[in-house]
Amino acid sequence: MQMHPRPRRAVLVAALAAALGAGGVVPAAAHGPTRQKVTEKVVIDAPAAAVWARIKNFDALKDWHPDVAESPADKGNEVGSVRTLKLRNGGSLIETLERYDDAQMRYAYRAKDGGALPVTNYTSTLQVSDEGGKAVVEWRGAFYRGHPNNDPPPDKNDEAAVRAVTQVYQTGLANLKRLVEAK
Repeated sequence: MQMHPRPRRAVLVAALAAALGAGGVVPAAAHGPTRQKVTEKVVIDAPAAAVWARIKNFDALKDWHPDVAESPADKGNEVGSVRTLKLRNGGSLIETLERYDDAQMRYAYRAKDGGALPVTNYTSTLQVSDEGGKAVVEWRGAFYRGHPNNDPPPDKNDEAAVRAVTQVYQTGLANLKRLVEAK
């Protein structure tokens, strides 16, 4: 005699019925913060190589992002280089270069902590590619909200984290486009 496995739905219904029959108590699953992601892109009317030349140095963020006053990197574009961002509003961030690929026009970095952003465990990648003779710059990041426990305050919840990172990316990419296309 061949046995057929019970469909998952039937198993779930049976488990729920058993739990309800045992006093109606169904254990709650704990749920912590979920990883958030932001991806922003801009098309720039310039060759990809020219745009990459403008942003490829890990210490060059100050040269094209309007919110960044200083961005020194202790080892340049060498993996492990630490970049200390000083923001025009007085905030700061410390980031470490994790991957650098000049041929692929891409680098990735990680923030030590959220610093001026309401995020934790923040990683980001900045990449330039060619699309029909124009540069496409993609800036993407993944992170958790600034408050790791349940019931975060409004300034450190998922929405605040996504809003802050989106604003950083959009502001920087819009200014980069303006700077490059003005020449």
